[in-house]
Amino acid sequence: MDQPTAKKLLQEGGILVFLNVPEGTEFGIDLKSWNTGEKFRGVKMIPPGLHYIFYSSVGDYGDTAPRNGFFHRFKKGEMIVRKWDQFNECISLESVPETEIVGLKDNIQALDQFLGPYPFTIWDKWKSLTDNISENLVKKLVPISGEVRSALELEPCTDADRPRGIKSSESNASDSSGPSSSKKSRSSMSEDDFLPNLKPIHGTELRFTVFPTKGYPEGSTPAEITRHSLDASYLFEQVLASYEQPNDVLGELEFSFICFLVGHSLEAFDQWKKIFILFCSCEGALLKHRRLYDEFLSVVEVHLKETPEDFLADIVSNRNFVYVKLKVLFRSIRSSRLDGELKCKAERLKKTLTELFQWDFDHLESEDEDELPVVVELD
Repeated sequence: MDQPTAKKLLQEGGILVFLNVPEGTEFGIDLKSWNTGEKFRGVKMIPPGLHYIFYSSVGDYGDTAPRNGFFHRFKKGEMIVRKWDQFNECISLESVPETEIVGLKDNIQALDQFLGPYPFTIWDKWKSLTDNISENLVKKLVPISGEVRSALELEPCTDADRPRGIKSSESNASDSSGPSSSKKSRSSMSEDDFLPNLKPIHGTELRFTVFPTKGYPEGSTPAEITRHSLDASYLFEQVLASYEQPNDVLGELEFSFICFLVGHSLEAFDQWKKIFILFCSCEGALLKHRRLYDEFLSVVEVHLKETPEDFLADIVSNRNFVYVKLKVLFRSIRSSRLDGELKCKAERLKKTLTELFQWDFDHLESEDEDELPVVVELD
């Protein structure tokens, strides 16, 4: 970096002091990671703003543990201190005494040689990936423990909550109807009924926004249910109402992407997918939330440039869900009464994705077979 920028970051940049980290541990900040050396004590010159710090312990034979990490919004000149827990091979949950932090600040010149500089070349890209993530949103979405885990620890549900196979009413029916009834009841059970009922240990799961179970108003007629299934604008409005401000839905999209891309969380990828599909499934919301869709197109472009194409294909059907849903969105934008500026932006995104992935968006008027309406004959 140039000298004025380096001087400014030395004065205003944040400092992460990470003590007692074993040599060879995988450590990273934002989009960059390294294996720590003998002299590693942390990172300096961290630009003020939101950052993601992550790590993985490495075994004696080079095997790497699942990745853990945490978000922190650094203020100008802020120093945070963390210690390594040797027994649990992770960041210690115990707070570092204030006196120790003051002592480190007083001896910052001696500590400076053990601090690696923030990789400033990634800063612009990192900002583009986190533009809409507010401090309040991070507090709302991170686990209660404060740490994002790529591999969740599970625990069994209480005995009362765990399924016991056949309900008592079914059992009574079996007793009164003979052996054949019992056999029928058991055969109707799925494999999932016999699996242990597990859940993430409380406080370790990401607290994503929960979507309503129904995408239509209570009391809707069959025709209205069909209409809301074809256009998810009602569900979109319901989801938006759960945020402090509409832009937070884009913030959660970005938060989910970071937890997936950097934090290696598949749960986060599932949430990113849900929000992405919701945006692409609306027609009525396009006009009402034009500015939100303008920013959505920008966010999607940044994300897709960073995503391996293998992750965009459905594991069951082997179909690229991003491509399929973007076709729906582009078709809706083209046929809408939206202004030319947003339509031009959609065209630019189509061209970018065609060059990047060789995706064909030339025939938007032809619907894929699985998008066609299903005709149900009523008796």
